[in-house]
Amino acid sequence: MRCEECETVHSVQVERERLVNLKVIVSNDELSEPYFIKIPAKEMLRVGDELLVDDPAKDVVMTEIASLETDRRVNSAPAEKVKTVWARATDEVPLKISVYRNGKTHSLKINVAGDEVFEVGEARKVEGFKFVIVKMKLRGEGFAEVAEAKDIQRVWGREL
Repeated sequence: MRCEECETVHSVQVERERLVNLKVIVSNDELSEPYFIKIPAKEMLRVGDELLVDDPAKDVVMTEIASLETDRRVNSAPAEKVKTVWARATDEVPLKISVYRNGKTHSLKINVAGDEVFEVGEARKVEGFKFVIVKMKLRGEGFAEVAEAKDIQRVWGREL
């Protein structure tokens, strides 16, 4: 590398980033599968963070970290300390919908893109039911007027 002040050329030692093999258990609805990825050893992992799982032997999956296992369960840790990451697939998610129709509630479950946006007051058509969204419960806690499918636990609707 050439010094900008004195124009002298100096050799520079570039520190290589050490990678670790990490086991990630990815849950997609009722199915859980192990994946193995390489990740920088110093990268901090946190519960709730998104993690791109790119296992060369399998497909690529966008996930949300649900739990980190070192010697015990922790909320955050550098990758080199983590034995297993438990994660939930978020690129396609199952969405539970309850539709009120003629005095009865009908339970539906569909798969949608995790980033698909749902909004209270919006009209939807699912499995022959045309309904308006009246309420949405979030996965964490509380309710929302607008949310992405990956963050929704259940949608309630009233038939139109």
